[in-house]
Parts: sequence; C-alpha cells; structure tokens
Amino acid sequence: MTTVGVEEEYLLVDVATRRLSPYGEKVRAAAGLEPFVAAGEIQLELLQAQVEVATPVCGSLEEVGGHLLRLRHAVALAAETHGCRIMASGTAPMAQDSAVPVTDKARYRAMLRQAPQLVAEQMVNGMHVHVAVPSRRTGVEVLNRLRPWLPTLTAMGANSPLWDGHDTGFASWRTIVFDRWPVSGIPPHFADDTDYDLRMRRLVATDVIADSGQLYWQARLCERYPTVEVRCLDVQPRTDDAVMFAGLVRGLVETAMRDAGAGRPVPDPDPELLKATMWQAARHGLNGELIDPAGRRCRAGDVVYQLLEHIAPALEQAGDTREVTGLVHRLMQHGTGADRQRQILADGGPDAVIDMLTEATVMP
Repeated sequence: MTTVGVEEEYLLVDVATRRLSPYGEKVRAAAGLEPFVAAGEIQLELLQAQVEVATPVCGSLEEVGGHLLRLRHAVALAAETHGCRIMASGTAPMAQDSAVPVTDKARYRAMLRQAPQLVAEQMVNGMHVHVAVPSRRTGVEVLNRLRPWLPTLTAMGANSPLWDGHDTGFASWRTIVFDRWPVSGIPPHFADDTDYDLRMRRLVATDVIADSGQLYWQARLCERYPTVEVRCLDVQPRTDDAVMFAGLVRGLVETAMRDAGAGRPVPDPDPELLKATMWQAARHGLNGELIDPAGRRCRAGDVVYQLLEHIAPALEQAGDTREVTGLVHRLMQHGTGADRQRQILADGGPDAVIDMLTEATVMP
C-alpha cells in the first residue's frame, strides 16, 4: 500500500487575551519532553506564534488520524503550561496589536531581510500531505496529472476566511497570501524529472529564492523524502477533516500513477485558466460554482463528486472508500472550515471563533 504522511501548522493563542502568543520555542521544548513525542515530530515555523507537527510514515488512514491526534494533544498540553492554546486555522482570525517576531533561525532572518512585509503577514497555516512515489520521474508524472485537481482540493479545504479581525470575502485567504511569493501557485507542466531539476536549479541560481525549500508551489517533489508533497490545503479544524484529505490526496496520487502506467494522456490546461480556477476556489470555497478540470463552470458539489469518481478505484483498493466518502458527504452537508468560522462569527463574534477553533483542534 502507498504510504502517506501529514504535516500541520498551528497558531498559538493566549488564553487570557485571545491574541497570538509568541511562545513557539517554549512550547516545542515542553512538547519534546512528552514521552510519546519523537524527535523531529514538532518543529518551529517562520513566526514565533506558530508550531508545526509531522507524522511518521503511515500505511493507513487510521494511523494518520492516531498520530495527528497524539501530536495535537502533545502540543496542546505543552501550550497550556505557557498560558496558551493551539488553533488550527489557515489564518489568524483576530486583530493583532503588534507584529509577531520571526523565529531566530538564519533561514528565517534572511527571508525577513528579503521581504519584510510578506514575512510580517505570513501568519498562515497549511496542511501538507506527502505520498510516496517510486522515483522522481514518476513523481513528476504525478505532479503533471494533479494540477487540474488542486483548485478542487483548495475549495474543499478552505479554512481561512478571516484576517485581522474581519471577513476577507475569501474562503481561503491563505491561498491569496501565499501566492505573493516569487515561486508559488500551481506548478508548471514539466517534460520529465530532468526538466524539473533543471528548472529548479535555474530558479535557485537567480538568488531570488534561497533554495528548493522556497519553491512554494501547491504541489512539488520533496527533496528530503521520495514523496510528492501536496501543499494547497489550509490546516483543518479537526483531525478527521485532515484524515479525509490524506485519503483524497493519496487517491489522487495513486490514480495518477495508474494513469501514467496505462499511457493515458496527461491533461495540460492553459496556465492562465488554472490560475483563474484557483482564484475562484479560494474566493468561494464550496459556496457557488467551481471550474472543473475540463474548464467548465459547474456547481461545486458536482466537481467534488467528479473527484470522488475519478479516484474511486484507488480508494477501493486502499480500503478507504467508506471512510473518505462518508467524510466528504459530511463536508458537503455541514460546510468547510471557512463556512463554520463565518457562522460562528455572525453568532458570537471573533472571540467565539477562536474558542470554536481551539476546541475543535483537539477533537478526533
């Protein structure tokens, strides 16, 4: 069975003030003392009010869910010792009185010098899904076939409608914020792995980006592990939301490998159409219409069901059909994280949104 792993980024929120809390280093150190946390599973992020976790390599969605719940609880317990809570939201929903300091690492200090305003506004949190591939060549074939589906995943995973205490009008404002970096958005089509590596080296040689880690494409090859890394998702409020996306992404990767092996044509939409499709997904989420992989404007629900139909054989082979489709149906009935944030905002204001998100983060 194809293995999968998940990374998640969380915000730290002060219990008393409900403002961002710059205790990332302290929380990581405290979480690292827990006996059920391995080295490297909890990491610092760009800004000190963020913490990142990474699961081990998992063979099943049950493993993914178990590890994410374990890590969320470990970070939450560590955060409590410093008077804060963790929150899984793609953006910070509250207004912030002052800038959050940058984590004291050479890489992050260099980013601050290069793009100070972008770094100051980089209080965004994603969920990254890694799926194993047998070779870089296969990985590039998978990337080419994933491209048309990235906007659909973005719409389904939208969980960042609020920014600086107000509604942006976008379901995934994180997507818009991240698209301002030099190399970002949906990756281009590549001829093969040699083409991928050549173009990557050319980008790094410009010195506009420091290294391959600043290829902020919404899907890319991982340089540390033999995986395709899908990065278009906002971090999810609940663990089972994250499990659903791990299953969907694995299904897409397995389907892409199967299609490549069968010699099926590679879809190659115009880049401007893909950009417009991604903007539409970030703007509306699942409320209204999306652009499907064929370039047609459709009801969002119809595009989601196209996705399920596309990956159905892969879900069946992995034994994930019942769990993933059940969670997708729940999503369609109850809405995205963005929908839930807006509903709570209307009913109880920004503080109620923060309370909802911090409570949901440690739920199964």
